Amino acid sequence: MIYKFRAILDAEEDVFRDIAIDENDTLEDLHNAIINAFGFDGMEVASFYTSDETWNQEEEIPMFDTGDIPGEQKTMADYVINSILDDENTKIIYVYDFIHMWTFLVELAAIEEHEPGQTYPQVLFSIGELPAEAPDKDFSDTAGNDFDFDEDDYDEDDLDMLDGGDNFEDYGFEENWN
Repeated sequence: MIYKFRAILDAEEDVFRDIAIDENDTLEDLHNAIINAFGFDGMEVASFYTSDETWNQEEEIPMFDTGDIPGEQKTMADYVINSILDDENTKIIYVYDFIHMWTFLVELAAIEEHEPGQTYPQVLFSIGELPAEAPDKDFSDTAGNDFDFDEDDYDEDDLDMLDGGDNFEDYGFEENWN
């Protein structure tokens, strides 16, 4: 079967690519299809993140094993696409370049029969141009909590860990430890 995805840049403008790929390819193959479809050079680190129906980020699936024990962490190359995505689990988040945070919402749009004579992966449709810079992200709290630091709420004594009789010995190390 062929999985048809829409990879949408998380931006105000419409920028997306429709990509067809074999269901037995890996997430690494999908990663390569996305970077090629959007014209990235592929020199940056990327990860997929599983997602629920409302695009809440869940488990990370990295390009490289970054675990403490080599071989313990699964990577994109270890996941066949149809083991992660299907008719019920259709959404995954893709982040390319962790400095600039190019973020894509990737959704499975269709599962179809393989068309004879076609090679996959392939870009089926393209809308919009990739901007020169990654769109800014708003990391504010969507629940409306106010986590801003207001200097008027504190005085200098509140911010100094050594005031109030504390000393470094209370923390298990000495002041001139180095």
